[in-house]
Amino acid sequence: MKISATIVTLNEERHIARVIESLRCVEEILVVDSGSTDRTREIARRLGARVIEEPWRGFAAQKNFASACAANDWILSLDADEALTEELEAEILALKLDGPRYDGYSMPRLAQYLGRWILHGGWYPDRKIRLFHRQRGAWQGEYVHESVRVNGTVGALDGNLQHFTCDSLSAHLRTLDRYTTLAARELTARNAQVPIRRLLLDPAWTFARTYFIRRGFLDGPQGLAIAWMAALYTFLKYAKARKELAG
Repeated sequence: MKISATIVTLNEERHIARVIESLRCVEEILVVDSGSTDRTREIARRLGARVIEEPWRGFAAQKNFASACAANDWILSLDADEALTEELEAEILALKLDGPRYDGYSMPRLAQYLGRWILHGGWYPDRKIRLFHRQRGAWQGEYVHESVRVNGTVGALDGNLQHFTCDSLSAHLRTLDRYTTLAARELTARNAQVPIRRLLLDPAWTFARTYFIRRGFLDGPQGLAIAWMAALYTFLKYAKARKELAG
């Protein structure tokens, strides 16, 4: 079982070294860069990664392109702001020794937000399929919130995949603005109707579900910020979709 780790990048010099240095359990590290103007490619090459430059195709398409360019059939697909824990690395090494029993493997993702590891609010365990055989699995999702779909069996790993999210509210707001635009485009592409009651009621429900039902309050001020941002995401997604549908 030989594994290629694939990472798609754009101006990730703050993160790229951390993720590459966590990938001691793979035979190849492939970085597909879509036009970075910082030191992303330089750092990746210095740390032993193979770097390909490719214009941006969209989240799922870019990651599938990376899988197709990999030297090995087993793909460990990570984002630049993620990293393996030592526990997850040890599990993958053991899996390589024993041989895979499944076509893909999911792993829990643990996010750091504003300097705190988030355990509630629906953010954890947030299982993601990131290790898969490329003849059985591929990325799906044209606009946003892409995910791996495996045509076969999926096993579960227990070690955490770390996700280093926003380190400031302003960074979160910038990300939220970009992602709500993509989410709105997805709604309009499906010609989904967004009645005014959803615009008014769904953000409040999103906040209540995140903060109270999913116990986001246990994550302190960060949990409150996450709940407010989740509500704002819902509002902006619907507001932008209504604007586009109205022409």
